[in-house]
Amino acid sequence: MKFGGALMEDAEQISNCASLVAERAKKDNEIVVSVSAMSNVTDQLVAMGESARLGDMEHVRTILAEIEQRHIETAEKLCNESTLCETKENAKKLLETLNQCLTGIFLLRELTPRSKDLLLSFGERLSVGLMRGALIMKGMKTMELTGGEAGIITDSNYGNAKPLLNITEVMVKDRLLPILKGGVVPVVTGFIGQDENAVITTLGRGGSDYTSTILASALEADEVWIWKDVNGIMTADPKVVSGARTIPTLSYAEVMEMAYFGAKVLHPLTVTPVQERRIPIRIRSAYAPKNPGTIIRETGDKDKIVKAVTSIRGLSIITTGGAGMIGVPSVVSRVFSTLAANNVSVVMISQSSSQANISMLIHNSDLEKALKALKVEFRNGDLVRDIHTIPKVAVVAIVGEGMRGTKGVAARLFNAVAEANGNVLCISQGSSELNISFAVVEEDVDKVVQSIHAAFGLDKA
Repeated sequence: MKFGGALMEDAEQISNCASLVAERAKKDNEIVVSVSAMSNVTDQLVAMGESARLGDMEHVRTILAEIEQRHIETAEKLCNESTLCETKENAKKLLETLNQCLTGIFLLRELTPRSKDLLLSFGERLSVGLMRGALIMKGMKTMELTGGEAGIITDSNYGNAKPLLNITEVMVKDRLLPILKGGVVPVVTGFIGQDENAVITTLGRGGSDYTSTILASALEADEVWIWKDVNGIMTADPKVVSGARTIPTLSYAEVMEMAYFGAKVLHPLTVTPVQERRIPIRIRSAYAPKNPGTIIRETGDKDKIVKAVTSIRGLSIITTGGAGMIGVPSVVSRVFSTLAANNVSVVMISQSSSQANISMLIHNSDLEKALKALKVEFRNGDLVRDIHTIPKVAVVAIVGEGMRGTKGVAARLFNAVAEANGNVLCISQGSSELNISFAVVEEDVDKVVQSIHAAFGLDKA
């Protein structure tokens, strides 16, 4: 069971989460719990690290006092006297270590990726203590562990570490199975692992979901339950489409496409560890625990051709063009090598069949450096003569395994776009036929998504 930051917001929420764990554990289920930091704490840690690097320790002390007060007050509301003393003492030790970490950043005026991972780990390390206290109050035997202590071993790519799955599987079994067999519920920090030198690493933002499936795969769990503040994965963003509905069943492939194309319910890598072992993931609401939510498994239902409409905003299109590109394979390689060398991530690609131009969608924040790098790379103008941009665009994608081999999907899609008076800037479809994605100007994205949602009947059961 994994609980996100919104469900770890305060004592009432944490107690509710502990009740969900206790209810299942008392039915003879062996449960591993994974938790995120309390809501907004990770952002506060980022802000403190930056302030310490710039020498503003007054701002650091202000935020640190807020974090301490919040965690201590939450502990006081959650725990009785016997549990409270230990919970507060452990929290204060962690906060003192956090203070030392920030002082080091201040003295060096440097925040390296490695020290930032250490800094960001304190959010989850503080929250596991609160969950442990809450579980004890529900009559559970429990213990807290960091991801590294639980056996998640990663590479040393600080900030976005990748788990070394073979060694992690061995370590997690070795460390957690004896705890589970002893009737104890381990509470593990989400988001955090450690490298082979026992240095703390993080799995990237959203990595708490990833932690839960890494542990589930290693332990060969029956299921992963990711508790959220929503009833499951929706057919569209409910803030955009009022008629958005919960999707009962999705395949691993469908949910990976949705996560990549803007659905914010899951980290894109979440399904990877459990896919091979065919371990289902359930997305459920902690506020409506009887609602079955969404189950993610090997195959989804084929009752609907399209399962969902998603979108990514804040993008720009860069198009490289020129007759010199035609029939010259190295040009494409040079374009993407140049972007990769400048750490620019490409969200979507569209190439004309003439090979005379390539359109790439990138994040707005990367536009300036991408343009500069490409102009330097192709400064001679013999191959690429024209590089132009369209800022403030969004990608809209439809996802569903039912699209495979179904005729007329594209016609219905682009008819819906036309009815919304949207203009398609470029199109991309993978050979898997699992999704069709296209770009529109950002100001049109809401009405385009609403029109597509209605056209494919996603607002109907």
